[in-house]
Amino acid sequence: MEYDVRIEQLTSIPLAVVRRRATLQELPKVIPAACGTVWDVVRAQKIAGAGRHIALYWDDVFNLEVGVELAAPFDGHSEVVSSATPAGVVATAVHFGPNARLSEAHQAIRQWCAHHAYTLVGPAWEIYGHWQQEWCDDPAKIRTDVFYLVKPDGRSAD
Repeated sequence: MEYDVRIEQLTSIPLAVVRRRATLQELPKVIPAACGTVWDVVRAQKIAGAGRHIALYWDDVFNLEVGVELAAPFDGHSEVVSSATPAGVVATAVHFGPNARLSEAHQAIRQWCAHHAYTLVGPAWEIYGHWQQEWCDDPAKIRTDVFYLVKPDGRSAD
């Protein structure tokens, strides 16, 4: 798949999350289960302004925060805590297709940064589109936005 990688300036988005650690092989089970845990609290606590699901990867060993976007910070409840996406310059791309192929978007962003004089400086995250029933019949329409916090590395781009 061809990816259109862009540089954007983002502000922080409040989140309700659970913290997890997983292996690469465990991610397809850990992330949906964690999203369910957070949504259970969001519904029970009647938290207004809940948005899309998110997985925030703090490092390459998969220390994660998984949850949902919020309109405003909240106090937390049980294992669901308040967090936020990082603010700053990001390299971003949209992935259309099954989540099993999300690594292709990550690889495209990393390669683009290497060729355009940007250094990865922090976490990466994925924001998942609200589930659409049509995605069951056509997984190529599934939308996931992928982000990496970056900074220009001071060398000339190729």
